[in-house]
Amino acid sequence: MPRFTTSDGLSLFFSDEGEGLPLLCLAGLTRDGRDFDFVAPHLEGVRLIRLDYRGRGQSDWGPHENYQIPIEGRDAVELLDHLGIEKAAVLGTSRGGLIAMVLAATARDRLLGVALNDIGPEIADAGLEVIKGYLGRKPPQKTLAEVAARRAELLTGFVGVPESRWLEEAERLFVQTENGLELTYDPMLRDAVLGGGAQPAPDLWPLFDALAGLPLCAIRGANSDLLSPSTFAEMRRRRPDMIAAEVPGRGHIPFLDEPEALESLRRWRAMLG
Repeated sequence: MPRFTTSDGLSLFFSDEGEGLPLLCLAGLTRDGRDFDFVAPHLEGVRLIRLDYRGRGQSDWGPHENYQIPIEGRDAVELLDHLGIEKAAVLGTSRGGLIAMVLAATARDRLLGVALNDIGPEIADAGLEVIKGYLGRKPPQKTLAEVAARRAELLTGFVGVPESRWLEEAERLFVQTENGLELTYDPMLRDAVLGGGAQPAPDLWPLFDALAGLPLCAIRGANSDLLSPSTFAEMRRRRPDMIAAEVPGRGHIPFLDEPEALESLRRWRAMLG
């Protein structure tokens, strides 16, 4: 099982497969490397590296005060060091995209390019409230099938998603046990995220602007409640060279195997050489 030890002593899980351009995949807030299972078969000519953040997936849990984006960014750089990789492209979904922007500002020399999946430098309040509602809490449903059915019912921004896909999603979000469903991450992640709620929201546009000069791709779910149309438009205004795509019938977050997402990632990959 591939693991490495961080500078503060946690053992983190990662996967490393394929050959070609190093592509570091950084998942959403409560998710792990399996976040990219749906797009992985479509990514050709890359060395696909996926990291389970501290406190998520198969990685060690640690003090919840350290479940912070700058520290998770440091972990990502230390993984590249562990693998002997000088530079990598980053595909960041939601929180992973925020980490990628931090890396652009703090470790730009390690980046070949960045692709952002349904995330930008402004986070819409509606989407943030949804996250606060479920973060760190076990679902009331008792089986994965019940979770899948409930997601199909609740996530009205997603259109034309087969029941089998929602079940695959549920299998990546929860663990079925005799006593019901368990989270795949440390519940104290809730405290880490909400603990920052009393602080003024930082201006993240300088982090986005730090991506200047790097091949950039941004994908938005057309029905996203986290990345607003106005924020996406401003991202495009600031980076007219950015490969930008909206995926119809998708909210937060696109699965990345939709035709629009795959085409934008293909074009971005071509820019990376």
